[in-house]
Amino acid sequence: MTTRVWDYLEEYAAERKDILDAVETVFSSGRLVLGASTHGFEREFAAYHGMPHCVGVDNGTNAIKLALQALGVRPGDEVVTVSNTAAPTVVAIDSVGAKPVFVDIDPDTYLMDTAQVASAVTARTRCLLPVHLYGQCVDLAPLRTVAAEHGLALLEDCAQAHGARHDGVLAGTTGDAAAFSFYPTKVLGAYGDGGAVLVRGDDTAARLRRLRYYGMEERYYVVETPGHNARLDEVQAEILRRKLPRLDAYVAARRAVAERYAEGLAGTGLVLPALAPGNDHVYYVYVVRHPERDRILQALREHDIDLNISYPWPVHTMSGFAGLGVPAGSLPVTESLAGQIFSLPMYPSLAPAVQDRVIGVLREVLAAL
Repeated sequence: MTTRVWDYLEEYAAERKDILDAVETVFSSGRLVLGASTHGFEREFAAYHGMPHCVGVDNGTNAIKLALQALGVRPGDEVVTVSNTAAPTVVAIDSVGAKPVFVDIDPDTYLMDTAQVASAVTARTRCLLPVHLYGQCVDLAPLRTVAAEHGLALLEDCAQAHGARHDGVLAGTTGDAAAFSFYPTKVLGAYGDGGAVLVRGDDTAARLRRLRYYGMEERYYVVETPGHNARLDEVQAEILRRKLPRLDAYVAARRAVAERYAEGLAGTGLVLPALAPGNDHVYYVYVVRHPERDRILQALREHDIDLNISYPWPVHTMSGFAGLGVPAGSLPVTESLAGQIFSLPMYPSLAPAVQDRVIGVLREVLAAL
């Protein structure tokens, strides 16, 4: 049997009764769209974060897109972000007609190098979009200073950081808004697509609710500003409601997996994840680094261990974004690390025996290099 980076079946077996009951709850409710489950999850997710508003949407990409629109980002504006991220971060910027402007990343944590942000700001900059990558937070204090000095919006990409903290502060509670994905692999994952935006301002929250519903209020058919059909599915919302109280337990289990890797792979020459000062990591993925990455992955596949790379192609090197005109070599840390990083299996129900096999085979492969 092939060992992969992520699997949900053991978790589903443990939670099956609750998941199926969630489906039954929705199907027997009499309301299949924007009903009690969506509104209940919005209240509970906002309360978990101590935020006044949560707006559920259909996926994490639209969470970023609609948040940008609600924060006033328009065609021709610039958004400062990173290229070492999942493509949807940048796809969302492009979809509102804005231009992504990239800064490089820290060589140890792979997070945004916040020291580069101020010099990337121009007269056209409207928003800063840090990505809380792999399960830990960008230090937002320098970005808040830049945003205040230049009158910019600060939008957190929290797709990989449910429950992560910096200096005790939860990801998603510092900026003007925060976008979350509930794709099944996430720390808090649905059984399909889902997303949400946390926001402080009442007016911004109201704009978000209109934008996800064609530009209308929920019960009236008058479009104020053209929006989208981007509503959170009622079944996914109810599943997320059931899983939310287990979020801290999921995080604890991920940290236990990370500790086992740290112990088992110490001294192998593999560069293990670095924890940024003040951070509580939730290990959405467990990203390691080695200059012989491709040889290692091939050797592991021969042992039926099939791993991922997060991410092999920086966004600015993708053909779809060639029009940005970002030349090769402009983000040297990002480009160098893309050839070395890869992800080990990481999910709460990862069996110790399976993990030990990965560690054992990986140690053998590394010793043979």
